[in-house]
Amino acid sequence: MVATRSDFGLLLMRVALGGLVLLHGIAKITGGVLGIQQLLVAHGLPPALSYGAYFGEVLGPLLLIVGWQARIGAALIGVNMAAAIFLAHAGELMKLDATGGWAIELQAIYLLGAIGLLLTGPGRLSFDTR
Repeated sequence: MVATRSDFGLLLMRVALGGLVLLHGIAKITGGVLGIQQLLVAHGLPPALSYGAYFGEVLGPLLLIVGWQARIGAALIGVNMAAAIFLAHAGELMKLDATGGWAIELQAIYLLGAIGLLLTGPGRLSFDTR
């Protein structure tokens, strides 16, 4: 197996996306998911769904970083980010922030990065390599 520049790029994407989203997961582990439960209840959804954040913000990122079942990890992050946009940021979809950037650009980058890795796979520098 000879790794290409594309493989190194995918490794960088996996570790960066996984690491950044994992920080949010660590905050959920240490601080709980009460805020998410409140958002869910406000949208008429059961608060128990809040525990799904642990899949999207802990398990998914760890799978991406390690490169094992990375497409599943990317899917978990993608679903989590789509839910976050719908529940917490839907009112910001068509807004710009004070600096002129898209109000949900961070959430969009996480979502689109996850979709990109779901489509491409993890690259050769992963445990998913056959």
